[in-house]
Amino acid sequence: MDEEEIKYFVRVRNTDLDGTKAVHIALTGIKGIGPHTSRTITALAGVDPHAVLGKLDDGSVERIANAVETYTEQVPDWMVNRQKDVYTGEVRHLLGPDLTMMNDDDVNRMRKMRSYRGIRHETGQKVRGQRTKSTGRTGTTVGVKRKKD
Repeated sequence: MDEEEIKYFVRVRNTDLDGTKAVHIALTGIKGIGPHTSRTITALAGVDPHAVLGKLDDGSVERIANAVETYTEQVPDWMVNRQKDVYTGEVRHLLGPDLTMMNDDDVNRMRKMRSYRGIRHETGQKVRGQRTKSTGRTGTTVGVKRKKD
C-alpha cells in the first residue's frame, strides 16, 4: 500500500477503531480490551502489534476480528474478564455494550440483596475499602469547620 492509502476508521466488533494508531493501541478502543488483551489478540491473529492499523490488508483485519470473536476459547480462564458467570456458570469475555450491561446488572443484583457493596453503591460511597475520612466527599462543604470559642 502507498502512504496515501490509509483507512482512518477500521470497523471491528461494531466499533470504529482509529486507523492511524498501532494495532495494539487501536484495539484498546473496544470496551473490554486493555493493553494486555490487545497484545494477546495480535499474537493470536499473527499480526505485528506495532503496524499501523489503517495500512493493514483486509485479510489481516479479518484475522484480528476473528481473534476478537474467538478470544474466550483460545486463552486460559484467568485471562477473561468474566471467569464464572453468576447465571450460567460459564467462562466469558464481555466486550462493548455487553460489558456495560452486565456490570449494571451486577450492581443492581447487589442492591437487591442488600449486600454491603450494594448499599455503598446506592449511597454513592466508596465501595472497595478506601478511606473516607478526608476523601470521597461530595457537596459544597470544603475544609475543616472550626469550633466557636
